[in-house]
Amino acid sequence: QVQLVESGGGLVQAGGSLTLSCAASGRTLSSYVMGWFRQAPGKERQFVAAIRWSGGSTYYVDSVKGRFTISRDNAKNTVYLRMNSLKPEDTAVYYCAARSGALMHTAPQQYDYWGQGTQVTVSS
Repeated sequence: QVQLVESGGGLVQAGGSLTLSCAASGRTLSSYVMGWFRQAPGKERQFVAAIRWSGGSTYYVDSVKGRFTISRDNAKNTVYLRMNSLKPEDTAVYYCAARSGALMHTAPQQYDYWGQGTQVTVSS
């Protein structure tokens, strides 16, 4: 089992920045891919970014490329999502997820473990 706990959400003005954290526990994550997803009211859960724990390869959805950065801290067993130049359309609940293996899937159903989510609200 892998337990994931997100933090760092909040209210920010358009153009501002936030950093989300996802603290993982329960298993060694060296063979896992970690992902960030988001879900706005009335919409499906959407892939945002992923990182391969071993090696640090990353992948982003086009809408956040150049604005968001996913990273991990091995010592703290924590994954981060740094979000810059935030837009009102980035408003959503952001979820951290984990899947075993090396493939950085974008489909939520490919991920085995999920955090509880953290709200990000961007005002215009």
